[in-house]
Amino acid sequence: MSDVNVLDKLCAGSGLWRARELPGHRPGSKGSGSDGIGTGFPALDAELVDHGWPSAGLTELLCAVPGIGELRLVSPALSLLCTTEDRLITWVAPPFVPYAPALQAAGIDLAKVLLVHPDSHGEALWALEQALRTGACCAVLGWLSESRLKFAELRRLQFAARQGGAWGSLFRPQDALGDPSAAELRLHLQPRHGGLLVDIVKRRSGWPVPGIELTFDNPESGVAERV
Repeated sequence: MSDVNVLDKLCAGSGLWRARELPGHRPGSKGSGSDGIGTGFPALDAELVDHGWPSAGLTELLCAVPGIGELRLVSPALSLLCTTEDRLITWVAPPFVPYAPALQAAGIDLAKVLLVHPDSHGEALWALEQALRTGACCAVLGWLSESRLKFAELRRLQFAARQGGAWGSLFRPQDALGDPSAAELRLHLQPRHGGLLVDIVKRRSGWPVPGIELTFDNPESGVAERV
């Protein structure tokens, strides 16, 4: 059984569905895979060792509450992946129902979006690890409600991301800032008018970098978050 078929089998479960099943879906174009994922924000790219998000590794995005603009931060990269990758973009346990028209407006191909709704924290960790490892996903976004994670759990996710060649992004409470982490990249996000204030807490081959101001130029761009 191929990796894609494994995910297709998972999709038959009661807690999973594909975004192409949403009303108003219009399939996007397919592209070929590529290395490196630009963030879409030059000020942030300039501080990252790969000049963008790690294409095969784990990123942590930590903020006090969800919905401060974290999806608008990652949406340019997701849009880029939709044009360069044939693989899926999997969302595990999002706290909001993604708004299909906003995903399309941000350039995210709904046919490549897979949503997973686990019933527990343990199931969420399992789904994240499996999606990262399969090789069928170019990006896996996960929301973990518990601020405390074991280092070994994060290490498993990091290893799975490298094994599957996927960009893993964990959205976690800022209470976890002081905890050790195996992630290659950790960012602390704070809301600012029209954008975000980003602190690089951890990055490969470099010191932390505080106070990077990012502006969302187009108020209609990005991924809207709706309950």
